[in-house]
Amino acid sequence: MQKLNTTAVYILSVIGILCCCAYGIGTITAIIAIVIANKEQKKYNANPEEYSNGSAIKGARIFAIVSLIISFIGLTIFIWINLNPCTFFDWYIEMFKDNPSITAEQMQQIYDAAEKAGCR
Repeated sequence: MQKLNTTAVYILSVIGILCCCAYGIGTITAIIAIVIANKEQKKYNANPEEYSNGSAIKGARIFAIVSLIISFIGLTIFIWINLNPCTFFDWYIEMFKDNPSITAEQMQQIYDAAEKAGCR
């Protein structure tokens, strides 16, 4: 009996989750994982008695889909922050301005970053 290639799907899915906010890299690896999983699933569906790990590819495909969703959310947030930096900085400053664990120096760094982005 042969085995389906679940390892590549799992590795690419994990990379997709770990790189979910890294310029779309996570989304790309998750899409590749889904493509591989779909190919392996088709091979299994065509001849299930030839493969010993048919249920494993189903789990790997589900994991790849979850990875794609997480990566897409991260990519969406990344794009939103880059298209709306002032909205992001307003939210960020509001969230941390009354936090006692944030020092005045740290708040100044946030204000400086907002100014550098042209927001203040």
